Amino acid sequence: MSISLKGVMQSTVTPLKADFSPDLPTFERLLDFHVRTGATAISWPHHKGESLNLTIAERKAFAEVAVRVVAGRIPVSIHVSALAVEDSMELARHAQQIGADAIIAITPYFWNPTADAIYDYFVRLATSVDLPLIAYNSPSYLAGVEFTGELTRRLIERLPNFIAMKEASFNSEKFLEISRVALALRPNFSMIAGVEFLAPSVPLGGAGSYSSAGAICPNLCTQLFDACVAGESVRARELQFKLARLWNLFRDQYPSSLKGGMVVMGRPVGPTRPPLPTAGKERQAYIATQLAELGILETEPHGW
Repeated sequence: MSISLKGVMQSTVTPLKADFSPDLPTFERLLDFHVRTGATAISWPHHKGESLNLTIAERKAFAEVAVRVVAGRIPVSIHVSALAVEDSMELARHAQQIGADAIIAITPYFWNPTADAIYDYFVRLATSVDLPLIAYNSPSYLAGVEFTGELTRRLIERLPNFIAMKEASFNSEKFLEISRVALALRPNFSMIAGVEFLAPSVPLGGAGSYSSAGAICPNLCTQLFDACVAGESVRARELQFKLARLWNLFRDQYPSSLKGGMVVMGRPVGPTRPPLPTAGKERQAYIATQLAELGILETEPHGW
């Protein structure tokens, strides 16, 4: 019950038609694009995939496409977090039924659960299926609710299928705290940076990242990871500066700016479902100027 999670992994956006309905054919093209351009794993639907704006039926339909199209070329994990815990359990069972390689889940939404409540939730989720579990730590999204080293220790000792964590606190002290505990207990545990902050995370035990910018510039993301692994600190720092600038661009009106950037790169994936905004022509034009200044337009693939 283990998979290898390392390198630049893609947590994809969700293509939608002009009427905001699911665009499954474009999702197929997007998945294949990520595999062909070097993604080492696929995970869907994270928050940039508009997970909270999709129905359970829609999430199942997209998940089925992801498993079918990737077809074992790289691991596919399904994000099962939902507002209702029972929906999360249903999505986890569905992920197993369709042949996904793992599930990923964030701490429960909106409430402020105790450490014991979070522990109980993840134990229930992980023991409900025979799939590897990836936890997702993002205190900035969830009003400070977060994993600690102690909670991580308890879950690793209880759950043999707890194999990885997406750590998106953007706090090196927190990343180190969890990494120190996890890797001591489970040396093959994968600590995965929430986005492209690889330069600070790889030296602390990071195995890779769940990429946002990979939808725009997969070459740049891979170059950063390779520089980090090779210990080329000066080059890694220069590439990290560039990707940090991209992250600041995309997280403004996230994820609509990311979808707008994909239009610029010839890979349109439709609007962002309300109440999130959709990047209009003016926003797309601004994104294009930023990508040009960074040299992205000349060095990255255009179209599918």
